[in-house]
Amino acid sequence: MDSKLRKYLTIAALGLAGGSIYFLPYVKYIFYDAQIAAMGISNTQSGLLMTMYTIGNMILYIPGGIIADKVSPKKALVISLAATTVLAWVYAFTMNFAVGMVVWLGLSFSTAFVFWSSLMKAVRIIGTEEEQGFMYGLYYACNGITAALTNTLALNVYKTAGGDMAGGFFRAVISGGSVALVSAVLLFFLMPEKTSSGAADDNEPKFEMSDVFKLLKNPVVWVVSLTILCGYGFYSNTSYFNPYLTEVRGVSPEDSGLVSIVRNYLLLLLSPVGGLLADKVFKSTCKWLSTAFIILAALFGIVLILPAGISPVMASLYTLLPGAFAMMMYGVIFSTVSESGIPRAMTGTVIGIASIIGYLPDSIYSVLFGSWLDAHGAAGYNYIFIFLAVSGIVGAILAMTVYRLGKKAQVS
Repeated sequence: MDSKLRKYLTIAALGLAGGSIYFLPYVKYIFYDAQIAAMGISNTQSGLLMTMYTIGNMILYIPGGIIADKVSPKKALVISLAATTVLAWVYAFTMNFAVGMVVWLGLSFSTAFVFWSSLMKAVRIIGTEEEQGFMYGLYYACNGITAALTNTLALNVYKTAGGDMAGGFFRAVISGGSVALVSAVLLFFLMPEKTSSGAADDNEPKFEMSDVFKLLKNPVVWVVSLTILCGYGFYSNTSYFNPYLTEVRGVSPEDSGLVSIVRNYLLLLLSPVGGLLADKVFKSTCKWLSTAFIILAALFGIVLILPAGISPVMASLYTLLPGAFAMMMYGVIFSTVSESGIPRAMTGTVIGIASIIGYLPDSIYSVLFGSWLDAHGAAGYNYIFIFLAVSGIVGAILAMTVYRLGKKAQVS
């Protein structure tokens, strides 16, 4: 096979891997109501599944990154993808809350332990240093498209159950969860066993525990981490528009699921637009983030005053607006590290710390929002949207604080 063709096919397979492996951990983003019905659980218990997943991720991020530097990316990716499919099958045939908690903990090992670091390493090594931007852009484009296709497949299979939510959800989990195995097979045949680029990897700074202790004492690390937390909070919790549309606006579960696929996956293709706005228009990632946070705060505030008589179609289309800005913001959120004044050699360690804090919404927000919905019913969505609007204002302040601290560090 031509080497150039093999390179692009491998990138596409990596995009499929990244787009399919997270289907099960975040399955509620598309099948929120169906999952609750199939498992017979409450909104709070649904949130606890994400809490278990996030706790596992937080514990495994740093050690997983260390191990990923010591093993073949091909082996790490293939094993992780295959393990995720096995967990999907176990979950599908049990649909038990206790088993679900174990499965979601297992997913933290198969999707967050060595998978993410190995995936990013593979994308980098496949391309030359001169085409890194294009390779990563191509990867994220393939990731967004294949994630949408995976969920569309699962949604169409779900419909074959003819209104049986539990039966449809079982079929959706089996079909969607099996796509990861397909990507594992493709990578097994496409990726070379040795993917090290030699000197480039040897010159990269290695993780040292001493860096963690130094950075934990640096205030800017915490401000950056909290900025990422606010940004990821928007990105991950636009998923609550899915049950909002069905319970409050009368949208069918199938139509709400389709809108959710567009909002959570296809809009990911707007990430490069956020990068262009940050680089070319605002000349600063932090300035763009601050503006995006304010816009998102306003958009979530407007949801609270949408007229009761608004058509389901218009309500569905409106939810794509905050989804679009959330994607354009999240695509550049980690670029705040480069503007913070933190030395380049410590960037990897900072991202590791920031990931632990930044992804807390998966656990804290899920349980909090679930408890509001259990306690207040449909009115709980008002609490959720108010909370997110306020977090947008906080995020704008934090982003500008990072900008000022970075400028101060440059002067000193």
